[in-house]
Amino acid sequence: MLYIGIDLGTSAVKLLLMDGEGKIHKIVSKEYPLYFPHPGWSEQNPKDWYEKTIEGMEELLSETDRAQVAGISFGGQMHGLVALDKEDKVIRPAILWNDGRTGKETDYLNEVIGKEKLSEYTANIAFAGFTAPKLLWMRENEPENFAKIAKIMLPKDYLAYCLSGVHCTDYSDASGMLLMDVKKKCWSRPMMEICGVKEEQLPKLYESYEAVGVLKPELAESMGLSDNVKIIAGAGDNAAAAVGTGTVGDGMCNISLGTSGTIFISSKTFGVDENNALHSFAHADGCYHLMGCMLSAASCNKWWSEEILKTKDFAAEQADIKNLGNNQVFYLPYLMGERSPHNDPKARGTFIGMTMDTTRADMTQAVLEGVAFGLRDSLEVARSLGVKIDRTKICGGGAKSPLWKKMIANIMNLKVDVIESEEGPGYGGAILAAVGCGEYGSVEEAAGKLVKVTDTVEPEEELVAKYEERYQKFRKIYPAVKALFQEG
Repeated sequence: MLYIGIDLGTSAVKLLLMDGEGKIHKIVSKEYPLYFPHPGWSEQNPKDWYEKTIEGMEELLSETDRAQVAGISFGGQMHGLVALDKEDKVIRPAILWNDGRTGKETDYLNEVIGKEKLSEYTANIAFAGFTAPKLLWMRENEPENFAKIAKIMLPKDYLAYCLSGVHCTDYSDASGMLLMDVKKKCWSRPMMEICGVKEEQLPKLYESYEAVGVLKPELAESMGLSDNVKIIAGAGDNAAAAVGTGTVGDGMCNISLGTSGTIFISSKTFGVDENNALHSFAHADGCYHLMGCMLSAASCNKWWSEEILKTKDFAAEQADIKNLGNNQVFYLPYLMGERSPHNDPKARGTFIGMTMDTTRADMTQAVLEGVAFGLRDSLEVARSLGVKIDRTKICGGGAKSPLWKKMIANIMNLKVDVIESEEGPGYGGAILAAVGCGEYGSVEEAAGKLVKVTDTVEPEEELVAKYEERYQKFRKIYPAVKALFQEG
């Protein structure tokens, strides 16, 4: 049988067709616009997601025996607020994960409600990108729209609704709303009261590998698919990417270098650090995970290359970078503010250390190193909890760079396992569809059989030592300039 994984990203939807043996038959990507109506705001039109998904499905299946398609599942950008009215029409553009408008609401939750209470209610504290602060913002600034809300959806779950007619979400994605009690895996009544919403406005909760329904008959007919095609709940993009890289079970690690950057550590048991510097979320395998998320990762390199250097030839820009561990230029990768571990929406990208002999290559190197250093910040929090990690998988667009992988291995002192498929969320979504359709008995079984390591980048002792010294300097920069960011 065949399974479709839909990766609903920030810049495009990527659709992947996989068979039961894990072989990828075809990948299709369709871009859609991103809107910035005010500085620091970030929005999209959910209608664009759906239209491009249907367009992509037609292309994906153009040369396929459509009768073989058994299931569809998702990996999707997290935290976005999709508000539907009583007729299931979208009330306003979706407010995305990287939107920074909710500073006031985030401060209210963390400082007035209090971080201890939030952690008790949800296992997490408030971050500007989370869904709950967006609801508070909407209630304060768009009361007429807020009053119309009949259903609160996440981006990928809006797609699942469009395909199945079911209002659903999964535990991993719902973990990032600040509306769910992660430990107990249920909606948090105190948080609903704080945000002024009722449980009937929230979607039904599922495990990521559970079927929520089947493809709508009219869609099945128009696309030439069986009316028994199952729609599987899916997962937030990072949990789906973790499935796609085999980061399931206990004590496994994955680093994603996508638009945002994450370090993801799977666990059989629930856990949370005392400062809530890392997110404590449910995992797509039915267990839990810790995650550090930086808002700008590969997007830093894209910004630097395309907007500043005016080139899209990323490989050429990296070709002259030879002197690893000795760069005197540092870069803070906070173009959209920062989440883990600083939780500072006012943080900004910063270069420091340039001299008259600083080269273009030095600046590019600093950008790549800055992202790796930022991820190391979150790894250090996990290590402070006693988590012992000596290797990691890697995925995302940035993982295509051999140089960046080498930096990650040596800055973090981890063995970096490269896998056969770097299609993270889309591949994870397809695996979840296969599990949901009974092809495999569990997510762990499926990932163990389907995910294959093809190469390992080993840290080098001398380079690890050099980067350790550089990292200790890097970690002093943000505290030194933090006050400047607060001034605006």
